[in-house]
Amino acid sequence: MDEALNTIIGFLQSVHPYDSLPPDELARVAGSFSRREFPAGTEVYSVGEPLKGVYLVKRGTVEVLDTNGGLVSLLSPRNSFGERGLMRDGLAVTTARATEEAVLLMLPTAEFKHLIANYPAFTRYFSRGRGHEARSGDLTTLKVADLMARTPVTCTPDQTVTEAARIMRDHHISCVAVVAGERLVGIVTTRDLTARVLAEGMSPDTPLSAVMTVDPLTLTPQSLGSDILHMMLERRIGHLPVIEDGRLKGMITQTDLTRFQAISSAQLVRDAAVAESVAEMAKVTARIPKLLAQLVGAHTAHEVVTRLITDVADTVTRRLLRLAEAEFGPPPVPYLWLACGSQGRQEQTGVSDQDNCIMIDDALRDEDMPYFHRLARFVSDGLDAAGYFYCPGDMMATNPRWCQPVRVWRRYFRGWIDTPDPQAQMLASVMFDLRPIGGAAGLFRDLQVETLEAASRNGIFVAHMVSNSLKHAPPLGLLRGFATIRSGEYRNHIDMKLGGVVPVADLARIYALQGRLTPANTRARLLEAEALGVISVSGARDLIEAYDLIAALRLENQANLVRMGRRPDNFLAPSDLSDFERSHLRDAFVVVRTMQSAVGHGRGTLS
Repeated sequence: MDEALNTIIGFLQSVHPYDSLPPDELARVAGSFSRREFPAGTEVYSVGEPLKGVYLVKRGTVEVLDTNGGLVSLLSPRNSFGERGLMRDGLAVTTARATEEAVLLMLPTAEFKHLIANYPAFTRYFSRGRGHEARSGDLTTLKVADLMARTPVTCTPDQTVTEAARIMRDHHISCVAVVAGERLVGIVTTRDLTARVLAEGMSPDTPLSAVMTVDPLTLTPQSLGSDILHMMLERRIGHLPVIEDGRLKGMITQTDLTRFQAISSAQLVRDAAVAESVAEMAKVTARIPKLLAQLVGAHTAHEVVTRLITDVADTVTRRLLRLAEAEFGPPPVPYLWLACGSQGRQEQTGVSDQDNCIMIDDALRDEDMPYFHRLARFVSDGLDAAGYFYCPGDMMATNPRWCQPVRVWRRYFRGWIDTPDPQAQMLASVMFDLRPIGGAAGLFRDLQVETLEAASRNGIFVAHMVSNSLKHAPPLGLLRGFATIRSGEYRNHIDMKLGGVVPVADLARIYALQGRLTPANTRARLLEAEALGVISVSGARDLIEAYDLIAALRLENQANLVRMGRRPDNFLAPSDLSDFERSHLRDAFVVVRTMQSAVGHGRGTLS
């Protein structure tokens, strides 16, 4: 074995993940490397060039630049680069340049892919996607399409209750869908036949149109399996039609869930839905940290974990609204309670405040307003007592500014769009994440469409929103380090909320604005932005993978705190991570910063 090869082997033994290879394999791989020297200022490769392999810095430093020439990273010895392009389409997504005389080792593409395919340590180290796969067969991760009966039994509105009863008997079912053509108009269950027909002495020839439940609650094939259970428990129903593009696609019943029940989250939703007091709700929400730890421990995808936790908050909110109406009487005019912030985006974790508002029908009279102020105070105080602490910025329905008729809300949004000063940008960023929770959802629907259309057409407003979205920067330091908090309780930690998920949520909001997208959830916005061409497939893939890693590590850190008996928070010490976790977290932050740079320069993709 020659001296040069021995030198490379010795070097690789100090570099992860090469240090995990068996000795014989390490020697073979070492022989595949080629040694290359680059004078200061020389480009190793530029954006868009075909890559010949992955590079490893042996001596000197290399700067990595984004598509706009901004510094992404400054690499010292034992750091790799070029793998992101190799694992995508073989083309460089950045520019690499020696900042001083550098000696690099290059591993050819074929050898790199061989290591990725055959050694888990390399797969983990160089793959920036999810750290864990969600469990298959878990209701929390299954889609409604995987559970529903795809050929639901149907009747027409003019068929009789006797015919429907015979059809249910012959098919051994407890519900039929009532359709006009392919359009669902109602459902009839065995309970309906008992309570509405037999008990009322109705004729056996009564048409189904007279006894059916009109416009029943429905789901889509893409809804989560947990949505079924939570809706059934909260609304106390046993059958849910599945609709897509206005057409009946299937039917879900309680018996369909026998083998697929997410017991823990369902129990919280059920208990919250029937709680008779705020104290009972507080007991329910006190179990959320344990639920978080269980779901994370089961490798449940981060977006499912946060969705299930948000479902509990939604149920608590709706229950408080019902209790408020029971105490104060029915509302004088229709209203809608909406959530923004993490609840609006369905991204709540083990620590969440409340951000909410009320939209009221324009038929509101001055003498009606005290009712809604009392209702807002009742619900907001209840949420705080249940663990959803008051918003420090007073973005709550208890603030009279955020408890207004629709006409005032329309004026708010128009003002923010037409005069995008710093405060308007901040408020618009919050309010573009609104999601209806309880009440008359129609009050928001038209306003949302109008606002997205007006905002997307206003170039000045979009530019200001872009500028505002860049205020939260990922915590990147020099030489592949992190910019950690320098003092106080969280010294040497990074904020995984403000420096991690918030920058991605800000980017997703910009894409939603540009594409007039209605989802509030960050990941859903990114997927829809990709589907509609707002951002490129490659850019979306990189950003989604980065977001998945950041969000998953944030939840894993919270789950670890819960297991240690501590209150979950958003602060992570990089020193608590393994070498490859630190490396990939930093790479994820680099992707986010690169996408921020692209948006800031009027581009939405990683070219």
